[in-house]
Amino acid sequence: MRLLLAEDEQALSKALGTILERNRYSVDRVFDGETALEYLETDNYDGVILDVMMPKVDGITVLKTIREKGNLVPVLLLTAKSETDDKVLGLDAGANDYLTKPFSIPELMARIRAMTRAQMAQGSSKLTIGNTTLDRATYELSSPKGNFRLTNKEFQLLELLMMNPNKVIPTERVMERVWGFDSDSEINVVWVYISYLRKKLSALHSNIQIKAIRNVGYSLEKREDA
Repeated sequence: MRLLLAEDEQALSKALGTILERNRYSVDRVFDGETALEYLETDNYDGVILDVMMPKVDGITVLKTIREKGNLVPVLLLTAKSETDDKVLGLDAGANDYLTKPFSIPELMARIRAMTRAQMAQGSSKLTIGNTTLDRATYELSSPKGNFRLTNKEFQLLELLMMNPNKVIPTERVMERVWGFDSDSEINVVWVYISYLRKKLSALHSNIQIKAIRNVGYSLEKREDA
């Protein structure tokens, strides 16, 4: 899953970004409300962690703006304010949840899981195509022949492909969704991770395959001989 973290305290933003990535989330970090709106207008996210007190445009205004445009992405507000009126203001503006600073990391992670549960659930936390299953709760890739626990990037990449079967996803789009807008990684890192996944699928005797369309992108399809 991909999250947008809008937090102007850079030390806190860096720490939260690291923790989220260790928990298998892909994270784009921004430091003011104006940039948050730009990111939300140009891409889709599975959830947003939004600080209320930010420069340029405050979090409540960001929230009201995206809701007025019909963007229903789950939003968790972060704020140093604890007054009931501020909480009500945020929830009435369209927030899914509200967390007051300082907060514990376990509580933050629980709140994120709760607000993104609709995307995860859809009847099951497992994505299955052919004889191959990706468990989004355990990060395990499995078939009747065995299983592998995927690394963070492997998991995010395969999840993206399995959620869009038979669709060609441009390489640049994969890079943005998995590595984020501000990644320093070269675009050929996508090919490296595709190679890792192909080896695991082969070892599992999977009947799905990742196809590369030269100079375009990648798609996940069921094997023709399956």
